[in-house]
Amino acid sequence: MSYIRSFLLITLTLNCTQNLRAEDWRQFRGNNISGVSASPLPDVISGDTIKWEVDLPGRGLSAPIVVGDRVYVSASSGFDQDRLHLLCFNKQTGTQIFERQFWATGRTVSHPKMSNATPTPCSDGERIFITFSSNDVICTDLDGKLRWFRGMNYDYPNATNSLGMSSSPVVIDETLIVQVESDADSFAFGLNVKDGTERWQLERPRKANWTSPTIVEKPQPLVLLQSAKGIDAIEPKTGKSVWKYDSGASTIPSSLVSGEVVYIPSNGITAIDLNKPNDDALWNVKRLRPSTPSPILTNGMLLTVGSVITAAEPDTGDKLWEFRVSGPFSASPIASGKYVYLFSENGLAQVVEVSKEEGKLISDYDFGEKILATPAASDGAIFVRSDGHLWKIGN
Repeated sequence: MSYIRSFLLITLTLNCTQNLRAEDWRQFRGNNISGVSASPLPDVISGDTIKWEVDLPGRGLSAPIVVGDRVYVSASSGFDQDRLHLLCFNKQTGTQIFERQFWATGRTVSHPKMSNATPTPCSDGERIFITFSSNDVICTDLDGKLRWFRGMNYDYPNATNSLGMSSSPVVIDETLIVQVESDADSFAFGLNVKDGTERWQLERPRKANWTSPTIVEKPQPLVLLQSAKGIDAIEPKTGKSVWKYDSGASTIPSSLVSGEVVYIPSNGITAIDLNKPNDDALWNVKRLRPSTPSPILTNGMLLTVGSVITAAEPDTGDKLWEFRVSGPFSASPIASGKYVYLFSENGLAQVVEVSKEEGKLISDYDFGEKILATPAASDGAIFVRSDGHLWKIGN
């Protein structure tokens, strides 16, 4: 009996250990798409806090994601950016674990500022889902083994725009949500994570759109699809529309959900109570107008980023202060407690300490390369990429 009990205890311990994960960052702006790290991040970015640097084989605006002890990042290479890459690195050492390459099946042309690898991958903890501007959707397991491949442009050849597609997918309730929206054909899809088949398909407003879906957890799991016409809140597994906000919204910065409130880039920022989404807005403030970066909420303040950081009370939208920072910015900020982390297009990293009274620059560092991708964070470290490199920043 003692042998059997010991065997069962060892088996249970091994299973629990395999299911336990370090702090993941599984999609654009993190697991809950808030941009806020659960762990404290370094308050200084310098040459001394760069723990490793690795070369990347191609361009990319896609953010890294972190699953367990691995960092995954996509890239595209070749004259036509038709070579698609998925790379995996050890989170602690930066050692490359694998690289997978694929050929693009759709249109790869994009604005020189963008690239085919603009959408950020996502993960459900068992699989990696990668989308590209060419509307190729790829699923691998965590070791890079191909599970399925969808060339969406075979079925929807007019779903593209002249600048390039950038909407990052999200995964929820065994469904991968993909927005493919343009001035011609526009769709949103719910794909079965196991085989890539369509659970549902929705026609969307025919206008170029670069926003990414946002997840709502309470009062019920929903995915918010943002477009120039507003917000459509849908059930992830069925595609059924639950409620709509039809007063228009930005087609670049994405909405932010915090608790049971959604902050929509609409006529500035508009706050909606998720318990009563069809009622009047909680507030609307036109001067809280984000540029390219999506808004973020940290240390009890709602922040928007343009040439200045603007801080506001999240309950009322009342402005607290403004603080000038060195832009321009394409990457959305991330935050941890009272610290906000900004990476400019020129490669300047800035750490800003925020309180209700002021914003204050406490650290900056020039990476010397163009940075357009939003960072990721995991276990007290920041992961950020340029076209040529991926860095880990830690204490």
